[in-house]
Amino acid sequence: MITRLDSNTPDFSAKLDALLAWDSVSDHKVAQIVDEIINEVKARGDAAVVEYTNRFDRRSAESMAEFVVGADTLAAALDAIEPAQREALQEAARRVRAYHEHQRQDSWQYTEADGTVLGQKITPMERVGLYVPGGKASYPSSVLMNAIPAKVAGVDELTMVVPAPDGVLNNMVLAAAKIAGVDRVITIGGAQAVAALAYGTETMTKVDKIVGPGNIFVATAKRAVFGQVAIDMIAGPSEILVLCDGDTDPDWIAMDLFSQAEHDEQAQSILVSPDANFLDEVEASMARLLPTMSRKDIIAESLLGRGALIKVNNMDEAVALSNHIAPEHLEVSVADPEALLPSIRHAGAIFMGRHTPEALGDYCAGPNHVLPTSGTARFSSPLGVYDFQKRSSIIFASPEGASTLAKTAATLARSEDLEAHALSADYRKL
Repeated sequence: MITRLDSNTPDFSAKLDALLAWDSVSDHKVAQIVDEIINEVKARGDAAVVEYTNRFDRRSAESMAEFVVGADTLAAALDAIEPAQREALQEAARRVRAYHEHQRQDSWQYTEADGTVLGQKITPMERVGLYVPGGKASYPSSVLMNAIPAKVAGVDELTMVVPAPDGVLNNMVLAAAKIAGVDRVITIGGAQAVAALAYGTETMTKVDKIVGPGNIFVATAKRAVFGQVAIDMIAGPSEILVLCDGDTDPDWIAMDLFSQAEHDEQAQSILVSPDANFLDEVEASMARLLPTMSRKDIIAESLLGRGALIKVNNMDEAVALSNHIAPEHLEVSVADPEALLPSIRHAGAIFMGRHTPEALGDYCAGPNHVLPTSGTARFSSPLGVYDFQKRSSIIFASPEGASTLAKTAATLARSEDLEAHALSADYRKL
């Protein structure tokens, strides 16, 4: 059902690396298709978007106007969902907004003795595009997690694109857009939506950044337009790493592993513990609970292909292994998680203690669930308000300050054979 590994075996490192290996680069055929779509959208604008959307999503629109969702439709969707769903969305939005308010950055300046002023100006992006999967993969939680930080940052216009195969829209997704303050919703998807956001069309205004998850065509398109616009990340499959001392209920841990495995067959769920008997107990819980799961086939394939139960010598070794893996989600299911926290260097989100399952973070704890995957937590961070703000340096030289700085600047400029630079500075000498 699931791979068992032991850190004491000679081939452990090789087996672990093979288990962790993931290539997120799309194949050549996908890249060719995406390039063709992008070039067509750049050349023909709305007409190309309508043509591809009709073909891929089985729509029959004659113009882009038919894909634009009105404010009244968003309001109606919010009214149409069950009261419990509406309350859950609103509570999740409240918590996500409250958390991200703490991430606001302020401009700052300081003045040197000679009157020179240096500082940094924080400015929100003007326009952001949010891609939301449609069809079977409809995630209102992703709408909240991507849109709310952008609005907290002060983004002027947030455009959400979401495919609607056969013209079918998900009311929860539309309701989440209403609650999060999305400015515009357009029911297009795929590479054509990414291209329209990146380059603009007659109907769509070019954005500064594109965020949000999507399939391989969307991910490939985001990579292709990077540089023309900013993007959040190229995300791989969802993953969870659980570090446990052996004293948490094995059924809890089994379900935590299932919670990631049920995303898709490529998701990765790993448990690390120094207690071999506990690993046996969790494996038994998994075998007993799996038949009760509605997505048991997906879970089973995920666990068989990319899951693992790993025996280590102690919790210090478990933390070292976690830092090597750099997981998207890290559960520290131990008696004193605070004691291990200083040693944890690489993780997208850290869930502390036995009563903090990753699922809480997915929906309503407050921190963002858009996290670095495939080991990129070594150098990347969760999506946040800072991803929707720009920093501009401020330099104001007083006459005295300019004269002093000019000597240093001119010397360095001439060492680089840039005489105009040197003279430009020299002119400011008193």
